[in-house]
Amino acid sequence: MSSNYDYYRIFYYVAQYHSFTEAAHVLKNSQPNITRCMNNLEEELGCALFVRSNRGVTLTPEGQKLYAHVSVAFRQLETGEDELRQNGGGIVSIGTNDAALHLLLLDKLKQFRALQPGIRVRISSHATAQALTALRNGLVDFAVVSTPLHIRRPLHEDRLMAFRDILIGGPRFAALSRTRQHLAGLVDYPIICLEEGAGAREFFQRLFARHEIKLRVDLEVAALDQVLPMVVSDLGLGFVPAPMAAQAIADGQVFHIPLVEEIPERHISLVSDESRSHRGAAERLRRLLCGEERV
Repeated sequence: MSSNYDYYRIFYYVAQYHSFTEAAHVLKNSQPNITRCMNNLEEELGCALFVRSNRGVTLTPEGQKLYAHVSVAFRQLETGEDELRQNGGGIVSIGTNDAALHLLLLDKLKQFRALQPGIRVRISSHATAQALTALRNGLVDFAVVSTPLHIRRPLHEDRLMAFRDILIGGPRFAALSRTRQHLAGLVDYPIICLEEGAGAREFFQRLFARHEIKLRVDLEVAALDQVLPMVVSDLGLGFVPAPMAAQAIADGQVFHIPLVEEIPERHISLVSDESRSHRGAAERLRRLLCGEERV
């Protein structure tokens, strides 16, 4: 690794903004100087890091590999700088997903802010797998996510709460709510679900497979909180955690469709890295989430 810290700092910001000009603005430097430094870094490493075009710059495969390491280092440095700027107040970084955020974390953060008003909290919203990757890379203090999740040591799971998903439909499908439906019968209706790779998608694929049915998804969404609006718009049936649909059901916007087959419980879990110790604000928030500290 080059001893020239400035080159890697510039590389990080160019990759962040996909632009030499934007990076120069953020770094209060000149665009020609930024370009020169990146040319020097590419020459020093013996490979191209960027693909230049009229629309900006993108990372080459070699650039992506370098960025994976450089981004971890610089985000940790930014976190340390933030902690110092807070005069000891500190900052807590959390990786989470939509279900965990809405079902548990928002309420707990409100309690935490009452206890620690001077602490900054940084929330990174991801799919479960991405939140766990951020934890492994040291980008967050811990992850608060919904199951299913796949971890191994040094990651450790503390289950915080249980919940169940329900099937809902809009007015066009209201008749389905009057009797219990079989999973096999759902193949005749459009299904809204998270995209491939999401934990909830995996959960329902396994549920259907246990009953020898293939889950056929007609509309894929990137985030769980997109399912409810699409169901309200009568685009199809969707599975959502029961608490997230409660108000819409009460308002008559959507209808709970009961199933013959039971949907297993899922959990909101706190995942921490046992190889790293938590101190100060991060430890206090962890204790609050785990019920070890009361408001």
